[in-house]
Amino acid sequence: MMRGNVIKYGDNVDTDVIIPGRYLTRSDPDHLAAHCMEGLDPDFLKKRKPGDIIVAGNNFGCGSSREDAPKAIKAAGISCVIARSFARIFYRNAINVGLTILESPEAADRLTEGDLVGIDPSTGLIENLSRSETYRATPFPPVIQQIIDGGGLVDFVRQRLKERNLER
Repeated sequence: MMRGNVIKYGDNVDTDVIIPGRYLTRSDPDHLAAHCMEGLDPDFLKKRKPGDIIVAGNNFGCGSSREDAPKAIKAAGISCVIARSFARIFYRNAINVGLTILESPEAADRLTEGDLVGIDPSTGLIENLSRSETYRATPFPPVIQQIIDGGGLVDFVRQRLKERNLER
């Protein structure tokens, strides 16, 4: 279960506003987190708390194909991004880096800035604890959820390889 407050954005949130290109001279998570959403919301780092949830409209993560955008969001302490829809490359990159994302048009439309939300990614249940409403998202298949829970694709594969070596 995840729990956090909503930080809300609109449609077409581009990877260049999630992490502006001028900050891509370094790829360490702390550096990326320090500039997350700077191109869209200069107050993002002041208002976000660990565990908070970004909610957005259509086509979240459009733009370039770099993994730095979901890395920056994850490193900034955001537990989940809920959107009406995601750009396909962002969707895949989020899985690759272990950032929980959920597509839910209903939640994206109904949730407002500051709402307290509880999320169960394994079932796709999204609860607006501020207004006693529930929304649904399609959960990932178990193996994809294991990749996300394992910290991303590289960490997931490393763990699997380690388990196999220990079994032999």
